[in-house]
Amino acid sequence: MDNQETYDYLEGIAIIGMAGRFPKAKNIEQFWDNLCEGKEGISWFSDEELIAAGIDQAVLNNPNYVKAGSVLEDIEKFDAHFFDFSPREAEIMDPQHRIFLECAWEALENSGYNSENNQGLTGVYTGTNLSAYLLHKLSRNPNLFQSMGHSILFSNSQDYAATRISYKLNLKGPSINISTACSTSLVAVHSACQGLSTTNVIWRSLVVFLFFLLTRKVIFIKKEGWLPLMGIVELSMQKHKELSLGMVLV
Repeated sequence: MDNQETYDYLEGIAIIGMAGRFPKAKNIEQFWDNLCEGKEGISWFSDEELIAAGIDQAVLNNPNYVKAGSVLEDIEKFDAHFFDFSPREAEIMDPQHRIFLECAWEALENSGYNSENNQGLTGVYTGTNLSAYLLHKLSRNPNLFQSMGHSILFSNSQDYAATRISYKLNLKGPSINISTACSTSLVAVHSACQGLSTTNVIWRSLVVFLFFLLTRKVIFIKKEGWLPLMGIVELSMQKHKELSLGMVLV
C-alpha cells in the first residue's frame, strides 16, 4: 500500500478523543510534558522500599538485580460507585479492567460524546494482558474464591474486557478483544479502522489497549534473561510512545 492508498483508506477517519495513564503521568498532557522536558518515567527504589514490598534480601544482593520499575500512580483509587460496582466487585476486578473503564470514559468525555443519550454506534476494540492480579494476589485467598465463585474469573479474564466497557458505558457497536502479543495495539487500531471504513453505518470506534499493568507497589526487572537493562528501558519507553498515540482512542 503506497502513501496515496493509505490516505484514501484512512480518509474520513479522525481521532476525536484520547486518554491515557503512564508512569509519572496521569494523562496525555502530563506525558507529553515529560517527553518535551526529558523526564524519566522509570523509578529507582532503595533497599528499604524493596524489602517493604516483599523482596527477599538474597535477591537484593544479586548484582544483576535491577532495582527499578515503572509504576502507575493511584491505581487503587477506582471509583466503584461511579461505574455501579459494589466495593467487593471492585476489589476482585483486575486493575487493568478498572483503568480500562476509567480511560474509556475519559476518552469519550474528551471527545465530547455522551454515550447515554447518543443514538450512534460505538465499537470497542481492546487488548489486555494476562491477569497477574488473579495469579499473584487473589489466588492466595481461597475464602474469597469460595464466597465469590465464578465472579472472580469474569472480573479478571481477558475475554470480558471489551464487553464490560460496552455494557458499563452503554456502547452498542461491536465489542472485540484482540490478543496478538506485542502487536496488539497495532492490530486493535487497524481492526477498528477496518470496521469504520467498511460499514455503511455511521459509528465511532473506541480502541483500548494496555501492554502491562504493574502492581500497586512495583514489578521489578532482572537484567539477566532475554533482555539487558538498557534494552528493557528502551522497550518500555517505546511502549509508552505507542500508548501515548493510542492507549484509548475514540
